[in-house]
Amino acid sequence: MEMLIDFPGGARVDAHFGPFTVKTDQPPAATAPTPFATFLASIGTCAGIYVLGFCQQRGLPTEGIRIIQRMHSNPFTGMVEKIDLEIQVPPTFPEKYRPSLIRSAELCAVKKHFENPPKIDVTAREVATA
Repeated sequence: MEMLIDFPGGARVDAHFGPFTVKTDQPPAATAPTPFATFLASIGTCAGIYVLGFCQQRGLPTEGIRIIQRMHSNPFTGMVEKIDLEIQVPPTFPEKYRPSLIRSAELCAVKKHFENPPKIDVTAREVATA
């Protein structure tokens, strides 16, 4: 997969891939989430895809199910050190499925990449402008 990252103006930076564009921006005049907020949101939304699939495969309703994501940062470095995902289910959700629901969320590809992060190489090269 390849993404094109461009700079549409101000502090905005967008990522384009396939038919999609992910817009990001920086405060104080942000018109979109920051890149880091988008990165963090990918964790909970990825887990959510797996929770949704788990429920759909079993014919379980998803009304009342939500995931609360909490980030815990080191006060000295500002780096996120821990992320909690709490799957909230309504009282009608079958108790017998709760452990499996948690295991399904743990299959999230974003979480797995955190556990075994890819190497990132940054290079620069000159290209002719049109």
